[in-house]
Amino acid sequence: MEKKNEIKIFEDKRVRSLWDEEKEKWFISIIDVIAVLTESVDPNAYWRKLKQRLKAEGNETVTSCHGLKMLATDGKMRMTDVADTEQLFRLVQSIPSPKAEPFKLWLAKVAAERLDEMQDPELSIDRALEQYMNLGYSENWINQRLKSIEIRKELTDEWKKRGLKEGVQFATLTDIITKAWSDKTTKEYKILKGLKKENLRDNMTNTELILNMLAEASTKDISAALEPKNFEESKKVAKQGGNVAKVALKELEAKTGKKVVSSLNAKNIIPNKQIGEKIKSSKKK
Repeated sequence: MEKKNEIKIFEDKRVRSLWDEEKEKWFISIIDVIAVLTESVDPNAYWRKLKQRLKAEGNETVTSCHGLKMLATDGKMRMTDVADTEQLFRLVQSIPSPKAEPFKLWLAKVAAERLDEMQDPELSIDRALEQYMNLGYSENWINQRLKSIEIRKELTDEWKKRGLKEGVQFATLTDIITKAWSDKTTKEYKILKGLKKENLRDNMTNTELILNMLAEASTKDISAALEPKNFEESKKVAKQGGNVAKVALKELEAKTGKKVVSSLNAKNIIPNKQIGEKIKSSKKK
């Protein structure tokens, strides 16, 4: 069962969401929805009391809700109660809030957008662009990030073509590529940037992203040329691809006298107030 965690934005507030490919449904954090609708200082306590009341009333929606692991504020994946869009529509009716109707409209839009994306994948790129803007990234960085997603997809498609498996094998090859060009494993790189469960690429600077793209694109091209027969051969290719980017990194550092791989975070070092204003103005038109 393939699931994809995402962060949706409602009125500048994050709502953790998970798309289940098999069931073709969104599952959304109930706690986050309560935080949006009630602005409670303790949405967990609010949900506990609401759940008790609804259960006492024999409300079947509560009993059908279940838990899934989602990224918590401490950076760890923790179990949280979730509901699909249909269940959420029913739950929202039990929460007195002036935001209830706008939230229902937003929820219906989220569900419809996903179905549209399944028919036209290019739409997902447009929405990813808007989401990164809403999260405060610069326009230049976003363009690099979207390109990196495309290159990563081409690489994983090449690995699948060679009979490699998602999960441990993909993670191992990614680690080899990262280590080859940055001299750090993915875990070490995350520690340097102070990350836990966050996506490493979402916290790279423009230059780091570009070099990582070069490493992955080179790995894909070398693999296509050499046609490795097994996982061990693909590991050698991954190192070769990473080394291509390492040559560029060393040349750049020699010219600038500055280290490329650093603790800097793309969001923190690139202010994006102007882009945020552009989004707000475009929505008013």
